[in-house]
Amino acid sequence: MIVIVRLVLTLAVIYGLVLLAVYWGQRSLQYFPTADLGDPKLPEALKFQSLKIKTADGLENLAWYAPPADTTGKVIVYFHGNGGNISHRLPRAAIYLKRGYGVMLCEYRGYGGNRGKPTEKGLYDDARACVRYLADQGISTAQLILYGESIGSGVAVEMAREFQPPRLVLEAPFSSAADVAKIAYPFLPVDMLMQDRFDSIDKIKDVKSALLIVHGTVDGIVPYRLGQKLFEAANHPKEFVSVEGAGHSDLYDYKIGEKVLDWLGRETVE
Repeated sequence: MIVIVRLVLTLAVIYGLVLLAVYWGQRSLQYFPTADLGDPKLPEALKFQSLKIKTADGLENLAWYAPPADTTGKVIVYFHGNGGNISHRLPRAAIYLKRGYGVMLCEYRGYGGNRGKPTEKGLYDDARACVRYLADQGISTAQLILYGESIGSGVAVEMAREFQPPRLVLEAPFSSAADVAKIAYPFLPVDMLMQDRFDSIDKIKDVKSALLIVHGTVDGIVPYRLGQKLFEAANHPKEFVSVEGAGHSDLYDYKIGEKVLDWLGRETVE
């Protein structure tokens, strides 16, 4: 009996230490920033202006901006996922630039050589600063298209709730980051531990933008059903595009850029 009690106590102590380690180190499990921007001479990069955008809390973040072909044209404000940096999204941006759209690649703190460390509040501050920069350049809210990829979908939903642009595109989105963590770490009390929750499911009801969600059916990072869950909670007009056989990071291999362009090109969205 004593041996069993000791074993239980030992396991409890180990579990408690695991909980402490996860709590204090959780952001290292959630954000994977890369500082290196690669070759700045890539054709796609040459179309962008390199900016320093000041945030409300005093950081000066790098961002890349290519204006629309027409001064009254639409601008896609792109919020990327939790890995890499804006340079890795250049091939995607090029698809939209070729069709005359402007693109703002909004970089986060801690990514792409920016100072600071990423947090949910920090990413919102970074995104908000990008949208406000565009407003200062004469880009109206009516010209904005917000695009969120993976964890960037949480950023995009918050910005859509605040600014109410005409259109919102979400690639591989989740209902909340906590829902993703519960699936990845079913042995942890995620609701007690999680700090950066990105509760899109609670915010999407306040978003009036026309919504497009694109999700791969075999996404191993953000399960397909979490994208469906968010979609079901969203207001109309909305459209869900299932990409059969696609995972989390390979959606553009399945030509989803063309699907997004088709949706953006419609006069009205049902």
